[in-house]
Amino acid sequence: MLVVLKPGTPATEIDHITEEVNQSLNVTIEKSVGKHKIVLGLIGDTATVDPFHIQKISPWIEQVLHIEKAFKRASREFRYGEASEVIVPTPNGDVYFGENHPVVLVAGPCSVENEAMIIETARRVKAAGAKFLRGGAFKPRTSPYAFQGHGESALQLLDAARKATGLGIITEVMDTADLAAISSVADIIQVGARNMQNFSLLKKVGAQNKPVLLKRGLSATIDEWLMSAEYILAAGNPNVIFCERGIRTCDDKYTRNVLDLSAIPVLRQLTHLPIMVDPSHATGKSEYVAPMAKAAIAAGADSLMIEVHPNPAKALSDGPQSLTPDSFDKLVKEISVFGKAVERWEETSLMPALV
Repeated sequence: MLVVLKPGTPATEIDHITEEVNQSLNVTIEKSVGKHKIVLGLIGDTATVDPFHIQKISPWIEQVLHIEKAFKRASREFRYGEASEVIVPTPNGDVYFGENHPVVLVAGPCSVENEAMIIETARRVKAAGAKFLRGGAFKPRTSPYAFQGHGESALQLLDAARKATGLGIITEVMDTADLAAISSVADIIQVGARNMQNFSLLKKVGAQNKPVLLKRGLSATIDEWLMSAEYILAAGNPNVIFCERGIRTCDDKYTRNVLDLSAIPVLRQLTHLPIMVDPSHATGKSEYVAPMAKAAIAAGADSLMIEVHPNPAKALSDGPQSLTPDSFDKLVKEISVFGKAVERWEETSLMPALV
């Protein structure tokens, strides 16, 4: 249930309304401050609550609404139709994810292999305009014999790249036992596709304060994806970013997965949370990354995650879908045209001008 307050409602009146609701209902109250509205979200069993019972508490209450969707906190209605933003502090300054901000570029290798490789990649993607370095320390792999990542030693290398470039760090958590070590280095903690419905893990990442990047499961419906985000939000962490990375369909002969671009406008209608797209994992082939990245920006994505490796042919994981640094430079120039067309592009002094 939502209690929408009138513009200019005094803080004392908000406290009064909150106290009155607490006394009459067994609910959790969460305040959401948007650009135009202040909304109190009543979380709990409110299905039988008469909105008029709440409305009469104060003349400062503009409207009382029931949220019919199962995903309460993630729903667009929870923000009274407004988008939220996820603000991530990095050594280079705060980075804003959200539909009212420029597209954020995230780039880097699938796996952290060695110090020289990760720092070289970080410097190149930063020069091209990336704000975050992605790199796997712990890697979920289909085969138990494939490279699983270097673990905690790779976290130290990510930290070195962060210090060398000022880029924010995104890396994946697979096990709750590793969460503390990862959160000490990562600026955003990624929950991968294979763990999207690992509810114990979702609760743990929701109980810590680093923003969470939630990748869509390989065969997950949008409702299932939204409910996974709800687990994180319900645990207390409001900073969740969705990441569409391709889903399984009946045809996987030509691409690794199928990039569901329609998920972008669907999510935009259903949720207030930011949306990232990973065309690298979706397509599985480097030659398809550019067209899908352009399409994602045109469809309204708030961020792109691109795999970049200095020598894809020798990459320990996901080489075929990785761009070289030179290819990434070219991609950024090309997608900047689309970003500017939708008025969501921020030029940087390091980014080469489009020629």
